[in-house]
Amino acid sequence: MHIPDGFVSVPVAAATGLASVAALLIAFRRSQEAFGIRRAPVLGLTTAFIFAAQMVNFPVAGGTSGHLLGGTLAAIVLGSPWAGMLCIATVLIIQAVLFADGGITALGANILNMAVVGVWVGWVLTQTLQRLFGGARGRLPLAAGIAAGVSVVVASVACALELALSGTAPVNIVLATMAGVHLLIGIGEGLITGGVLTYLATARPDLLPGEQQQFRGWLVPVVSIILVAGVLSLFASAWPDGLERVAENLGFIKLAEEVRVIVPTPLADYGIQGLGEIGTSIAGLIGATVCFAVAFGIAKVMKPKNA
Repeated sequence: MHIPDGFVSVPVAAATGLASVAALLIAFRRSQEAFGIRRAPVLGLTTAFIFAAQMVNFPVAGGTSGHLLGGTLAAIVLGSPWAGMLCIATVLIIQAVLFADGGITALGANILNMAVVGVWVGWVLTQTLQRLFGGARGRLPLAAGIAAGVSVVVASVACALELALSGTAPVNIVLATMAGVHLLIGIGEGLITGGVLTYLATARPDLLPGEQQQFRGWLVPVVSIILVAGVLSLFASAWPDGLERVAENLGFIKLAEEVRVIVPTPLADYGIQGLGEIGTSIAGLIGATVCFAVAFGIAKVMKPKNA
């Protein structure tokens, strides 16, 4: 659902950019009150994992693919939608700057859709479903999986409204088309989110929020990230993702080709020229490492005020 340059108008890009900056400033301030260095490894590992997972497009119906957005997963693992926002925003910024995945001019819209709307819808709905399930901790993966799927659809609706406000496509057509495609992608999002949380709850509860838990080591999470970014990414579906498919069907895909923002992106399209599949693996590992380093640094700066 990464909007490229050319899909949103200058006013929409400016408005969503300002809204995203304001949201991230609030998120940083709120995270600073309760997060900090104790959870720095988890913030770094979560950000790196979501970056890696977003490289792996899975096929859905009609020659379309999707990938994990990760907003709900980040919020649950980090125990805070504010920290989840910072996690997803970090991924999106690095993707745009280093990999040309998502437009520079559309970065505000992408952050608003995935790091704000996606995270908060997933978080609030998970908490609501947990209460309906009687607060049973064992039902968390189910609640989060359902919420994650819904969050993808809601984020796609926000994206469709931005396209409509930009005059890119008629609102009645793009809204229904985006929601329909991302309903299918949301199923994959829900399954991945529920599966990861089930694993963490049983095998690595130290990676979930909890005052009595001690971080038990780096080996398993680091190996998992390496396998996803360096190996599993090689098997990603080559089909266009949900937004790209909608753009092709509605005829505005050419807008991305007409508008080019000249920013050096050394690892564009998740590859290194001349290295083929090895270049994809190397690019993925570099991206995951950068994501970890930036997120870990953010957590270190977010030392609680009362510490």
